[in-house]
Amino acid sequence: MKILAFSDLHRDLDQAARLTEMSKEADVVIGAGDFASIHQGLDETIGALAGIETPTVLVAGNNETIDALRESTAAWEAAKVLHGDSVEIQGRTFFGLGGGIPVTPWGWSYDLEETEAEAALAELPKEAVLVVHSPPKGHCDEAGNGMSLGSTAILAAIEEHQPVLAVCGHIHEAWGSESTVGTTRIVNLGPTGTYFTLD
Repeated sequence: MKILAFSDLHRDLDQAARLTEMSKEADVVIGAGDFASIHQGLDETIGALAGIETPTVLVAGNNETIDALRESTAAWEAAKVLHGDSVEIQGRTFFGLGGGIPVTPWGWSYDLEETEAEAALAELPKEAVLVVHSPPKGHCDEAGNGMSLGSTAILAAIEEHQPVLAVCGHIHEAWGSESTVGTTRIVNLGPTGTYFTLD
């Protein structure tokens, strides 16, 4: 299985067009949140991605709500929005959880408390692909000031359930960084589009 994954488009319609073209080489596409910028431009960005016909898994970022993302993608037949639930594609389970975790300092942000995230991640199946907007604490989560901004609930879920792959975004300074927890590969994606191959 070949996966194309990205995060944090933030209304970049040119990059959305490139990702749409790149999707033709993939079996599954993952969008790990922040399609909009402070709740603006979501429909335009999703519209630019909606030409993707490959099965697509999306989670909300902290720049759009889960309800807004579901509404915006209603006509995009290939897309499935996940939030504390999973979908099976070609025999592989994908589990998703969106939002900023832990709660960010911004009043406009769509966030979850760590306890909410912990409850939502309790049903994460073993050996799934985990799609989250926020990174796990201490992995792919270092901000420009050196602070570790990731989620303890996401880290604990990865430690317990060992997904085969965990992809995230959210912390822009960490785009492209990789880590491992046990057997789980963790990647902070960014908007450029990264291919992964799973057996």
